[in-house]
Amino acid sequence: MRSPDRGVRRLAAGGYWRRKMVGLRFRCGIGGLFKVPATQQRRSRAYSVSQDFAEVLRKPKRQLTKLVFPLQELERQLAPDTRPSLHLKLFEPSLEDIARADDLFTATDRHRIEYLSSAVRLEHAPDLLRPEVCFIGRSNVGKSSLIKALFSLAPEVEVRVSKTPGHTKKMNFFKVGKYFTMVDMPGYGYRAPEDFVDMVETYLKERRNLMRTFLLVDSAVGIQKTDNIAIEMCEEFALPYVELLLCPW
Repeated sequence: MRSPDRGVRRLAAGGYWRRKMVGLRFRCGIGGLFKVPATQQRRSRAYSVSQDFAEVLRKPKRQLTKLVFPLQELERQLAPDTRPSLHLKLFEPSLEDIARADDLFTATDRHRIEYLSSAVRLEHAPDLLRPEVCFIGRSNVGKSSLIKALFSLAPEVEVRVSKTPGHTKKMNFFKVGKYFTMVDMPGYGYRAPEDFVDMVETYLKERRNLMRTFLLVDSAVGIQKTDNIAIEMCEEFALPYVELLLCPW
């Protein structure tokens, strides 16, 4: 059973510019977990941003609001929950938050974003001190595609994606500067690797520098039995995790 005091953030995106905003908004969600250098913060206040975000900022105010804050209109229709133990809120970063995260995911000579290595066992994983975040979910839910969108400002980083379920067979590690590492995990369920349990469960349970687990759910089919098992596993291991609802449209 999910802990009532654990926040669940859900991000939905669709259409060309909404797909653009998936990377922008989610970069902000991950960037908020880590301390951004003061120099990057100063650049962000001046809105030294990517071309994509700069183009978004030039949109008329009403269109800009719909793109950057797509759930604001929906939130007005929601009845507030009065249960004191429930702390659910929509993820609504400010423009400055998005600009700062945009900067964090922009590769430079001093701030390298790159693929590190792959592993099929925890003992084969790179021995790193920096914090890590990982992405888990059913096969073909869109984990690799989301990571590729996050790295759109570092096109030299190759993230392999496929429409074929079970394409990712190993844990793939990507470095974001000197600040943290992102891990693309194999999918569970249909065509999952035979050693999925030994590989993924061991990583989630024993990886000491794992800061956050993002559990991706396909909104077209909702939470499936295998998703519930993954949620129960996160709860059992006392992992800080976020359920991320992805829309295919």
